[in-house]
Amino acid sequence: MSERAGSGGSQALPAVAAGDEAQVAIFAYGSLLYRPGFEFAQRRPALLPGYARSFSQASPDHRGTHERPGRVVTLVARDGASCAGAVYVVRGAGVEQLLRELDHRERAGYERVQLTAICDGQALDAVSWIAPPGNPYDVGQLELAALARHITVASGPSGRNDDYIFLLERALVELGALDPLVSELSELLRSLAVRGERD
Repeated sequence: MSERAGSGGSQALPAVAAGDEAQVAIFAYGSLLYRPGFEFAQRRPALLPGYARSFSQASPDHRGTHERPGRVVTLVARDGASCAGAVYVVRGAGVEQLLRELDHRERAGYERVQLTAICDGQALDAVSWIAPPGNPYDVGQLELAALARHITVASGPSGRNDDYIFLLERALVELGALDPLVSELSELLRSLAVRGERD
């Protein structure tokens, strides 16, 4: 699967060359924002035009279980939208191995895609992982209150599902960015915790 966002004039970073000259730009919009798990040469705030976050992806392996999957973000195409995130630039002989490791990390319905992000006003070719509509873990976007209730009782090997939302919210704040969906969901989850509805 290959997807593109943005327009021409992009910098050709993600082509993976062999050996020490290899380099890749990785667009992060979910857990990679606060837990990349790899070394990088640069981290830059970025926007992805034409896409928005959606909590329509079930997580049976990180923030939930197969019996009670959590909910995590993917990206959906949306006219006029723009997703705030960050681009990591990674260089060196380990690039290909890193991409394979990230393929495994994002294995539950996600596919590696090429896209064009905007960094400092310039288009930048990058790779990311998006779960396309109709994948085996696509469960659709719940109404926000129902989504919050579902998330507050889900947990998996990577931790509580609501902590995933709070960490994502904090990472966006640190970038100086705002995603109204993440902010509103975080407020609902905090309200449930105050009322004692968090397990």
